[in-house]
Amino acid sequence: MFNLISIIVAAAICFIASINCLHMLQLESYQTPGYLRWLRERGIRKYPILLLTAVLYAAALILYMMESRIIAYILLLASFAAGAWYIVSAKIRDAKKPLVYTARIKRFLTGEILVLALFVLFALLKGSAAFALLLIIQPLLVVLVHFIMLPIEKSINNWYMNDAKKILKSRPELIKIGITGSYGKTSVKYIVGTILKEKYKVLVPPSSYNTPMGVTRVIREQLLPEHEVFIAEMGARHVGDIKELVDFVHPKYGIITSVGPQHLETFHSIENVANTKYELIAGLPEDGAAFFPEDHGLAKELYEREIPQPKTLFGVEEENCDLSAWDIKAGSFGSEFTVRLKNGESFTARTKLLGRHNIMNIMAGAALAEYLGLSAEEIRSGIEKIEPVEHRLQLIPTGNGVNVIDDAFNSNPAGAAAALEVLASFEGRKIIVTPGMVELGAKQDEENAAFARKIAKVADFVFLVGIRQTKPMFEALEAEGFDMTKVRVSPNLTAASNEMYKILMAGDTVLFENDLPDNYSE
Repeated sequence: MFNLISIIVAAAICFIASINCLHMLQLESYQTPGYLRWLRERGIRKYPILLLTAVLYAAALILYMMESRIIAYILLLASFAAGAWYIVSAKIRDAKKPLVYTARIKRFLTGEILVLALFVLFALLKGSAAFALLLIIQPLLVVLVHFIMLPIEKSINNWYMNDAKKILKSRPELIKIGITGSYGKTSVKYIVGTILKEKYKVLVPPSSYNTPMGVTRVIREQLLPEHEVFIAEMGARHVGDIKELVDFVHPKYGIITSVGPQHLETFHSIENVANTKYELIAGLPEDGAAFFPEDHGLAKELYEREIPQPKTLFGVEEENCDLSAWDIKAGSFGSEFTVRLKNGESFTARTKLLGRHNIMNIMAGAALAEYLGLSAEEIRSGIEKIEPVEHRLQLIPTGNGVNVIDDAFNSNPAGAAAALEVLASFEGRKIIVTPGMVELGAKQDEENAAFARKIAKVADFVFLVGIRQTKPMFEALEAEGFDMTKVRVSPNLTAASNEMYKILMAGDTVLFENDLPDNYSE
């Protein structure tokens, strides 16, 4: 009975504890390197409790074999208590993106139950000590099950993708557009879709559906016979990711929104980032067209590469561009500017969007719309209908005299700088709440310090989220001579917001810049 109880409860501890690990694997897009990075940098912090669980468990087994039954049961209960402590302490509280129990997750959990059942059988035949070892390696259990399930997942994914490919192949008349970039993809997708709807019936995938399976799902579930245009947002964290999507969708038109130091933990170099974004352009048919931003940087260098397709350079207040925005005015109403099209026509447009980079994004939509035959009036009308994308420089009405700018989605160096420009344009006290930026690899501390130096020139109060995460920012603010009595460092967003509310008053403008993902939570 002792062995049976110990084995079943230890298996339950392993299974329940793995839910948190599985959550992190899902947040890392089921990429083992990303999960192992989280485990090494953050997940390991609660490991001593798990190790204590295993040690108590092993001691209980040893004492039971030595006939010290009462002490063995006490230690076994202590082991189970430590296991429960580990489960509770390792759980992400108030998760921003909770574990989604998709069909894949349900298959994973079924596979894990089968693996644990094999361990139980082995332990019953050979002894309970097998579970002492399993407790020690518990965080790696999801990796084991992941590799066991991988062939099954690949075969399922291939079936769905092949079905989506058949749907696209049956629609040769469908105008297919690919959009990629280090940042701005989702915003440009919605902007392009809104403008093109002035002439076409457009399918704009929701949210950030920018992976092969995300695009597959949209095609299979949402593409209807009446749709004339399909926009595919194309995300990447590894070299070759965009090529995979291009080979899948076969877009005729391609927009690069930006090239910057995003996901350097997986790309390893900015050159790899640029070349991966260019996989979209390299995969366009000869009768297609390509669109690039004038960023005076890597995107412009990609534009200058020779291609057989027509190409367009768009920008903001740039004489050398094919089309550009001019005379920009911004305020709490949004932005107003003049658009000069490639054909020489000009018109004044107004949008709810804030920030110079959003005007650049609108120019991307205007460039493609003009190429696809929309008139200047249709483009202007489409621009005025653009709605802010949630958590991307979104001006939130409060009714209490405080301006709130929500830019909490996936910050990056260029976007953060643009957000500060918007903050600087408002009257009154300026407050920023931010954890800085993540996923910048070896450049992360350097970029966050540079961001803090810019903050010092704009903000009156700074609320930093994440004690370890924001240490380079705190030090940079101090070095800049910022009044450190107006800086608060909090372990999470809730605590930072509570501190910020204590000093808030009518006339203030608050910028929420980035939100620390759950897999970066401290």
